[in-house]
Amino acid sequence: MKTHKLLSIVLASVLLTSSFTGCTFASNKKKITPDTANAQNASTSVESPITKASKKVLPSVVGVTTTYIERDNTKKEGVGSGMIIDSSGYILTNNHVAGMTSKDLKVSLYDGSSIGAKPLWANESLDLSIIKIDKNNLQAVTLGDSSKVDIGETAIAIGNPLGLNFQRTVTSGIVSAVNRTVEAGEGVFMEDLIQTDASINPGNSGGPLIDANGNVIGVNSAKITSAEGIGFAVPINIVKPVLKSLKTTGQFKTPVIGIIGLDKSMNGYLNLNFEKGIYVYNISPNSGAAAAGINKGDIILSVNGKNINTMNELRESIYTIGANNTVSLKLKTASGEKTVNVKIQSST
Repeated sequence: MKTHKLLSIVLASVLLTSSFTGCTFASNKKKITPDTANAQNASTSVESPITKASKKVLPSVVGVTTTYIERDNTKKEGVGSGMIIDSSGYILTNNHVAGMTSKDLKVSLYDGSSIGAKPLWANESLDLSIIKIDKNNLQAVTLGDSSKVDIGETAIAIGNPLGLNFQRTVTSGIVSAVNRTVEAGEGVFMEDLIQTDASINPGNSGGPLIDANGNVIGVNSAKITSAEGIGFAVPINIVKPVLKSLKTTGQFKTPVIGIIGLDKSMNGYLNLNFEKGIYVYNISPNSGAAAAGINKGDIILSVNGKNINTMNELRESIYTIGANNTVSLKLKTASGEKTVNVKIQSST
């Protein structure tokens, strides 16, 4: 009797275990393989902001090559970077990469193809130029607002360091400073630059400096070779009126008021002492500024009622208003503040 009861308990236990085990397998009928495991991991992975921003811009970054003749009549090839700023083939780069006198300009696109280009506009003091290729439906970058760039925010540089063998290299860091002035040559200064510690090497020139959203905030232009982790970019806002004019009229005649101006970043270089506005260092004869009675030593405080404190802010305002128009300037003079109207002329 006891033996029969014990056997019944054992059988019941075996049946219960089998039923539970069967339910476990039934709820996991999908077999896990390496492929499905990878797919599950991919679906749960999250791209970093730098990865997302870089992927957004990479197809718009190009290589720019040109040929030049050295003093010994040797033909050399120069290589730099650039970015597509309009889908119809407008490409932004540095003047020292591709200026108005550059020969045999070629652009290397993301798809591996190479196409000839022609220069449309260049500015040596800004170290910027715009060239064009005969191709449409290109993926262009998104131009950000460089006036809102702040110290400490993410900065990502993309370009072709050391030539086309390292195309579209991505480096990242932060915005180290804004409104920097750098001596680019003897007596030649580049003002209002964005400073970054994102690695910038020869060949990066002309490539984009972007923010964490993939918007272009500057054009990589210069690097102090005697220091590590110091690179510079020209703020992007100055390019916007140039591109607009090129697209609507086919040309851009640089608007000028006829002054050499300095912002407060030049105080240390020239022993000046002013805290806001643009110091009028010199005036061109027969210019709009001369005709309006502006004098050396005056300080321009505002343009059409908008306060300005950097040379790029002054340029952007004048470029946007355009040549053959009149602009209102508020001045601080030796005898007090006054407002004058200045005729904007063209440098070409």
